[in-house]
Amino acid sequence: MVRVLATGTFDILHPGHLVYLEEAKKLGDELVVIVARDINVKHKPKPILPEDQRAKMVSSLSMVDKAILGSEKDIFEFLYDIKPDVIAIGYDQHFKVESLKKELESRGINAKVIRVEKSESCKLCSSRAIIKHILGKVSIQ
Repeated sequence: MVRVLATGTFDILHPGHLVYLEEAKKLGDELVVIVARDINVKHKPKPILPEDQRAKMVSSLSMVDKAILGSEKDIFEFLYDIKPDVIAIGYDQHFKVESLKKELESRGINAKVIRVEKSESCKLCSSRAIIKHILGKVSIQ
């Protein structure tokens, strides 16, 4: 059995998230998703939705076998328990694949890292775009 790990913030689920997770699931038999803790989201604005709610929404998706909240201390902490065979990185995630591979190797985690290149390009395929639209800052016409 090939276990795939996907990670993300998943603030306001949208079609882009679904494409990422569907493509990640195709890489193996089981898909485990780590949902970022609020405290660890530093590369973009803090999520609108609480972390528990985001994890619950992700866990309800049909392609997801298990969703958990990440560690507040070390984003790699749960990888020792999950033991992924593949780590799927989204097309727009800030991870550099080679740097991630080196970090995993230094921690004794033997997982293949694959960047999922497929994406959904709709005007509301971003949590930030949805928020801007709701606030009346962006037209979808």
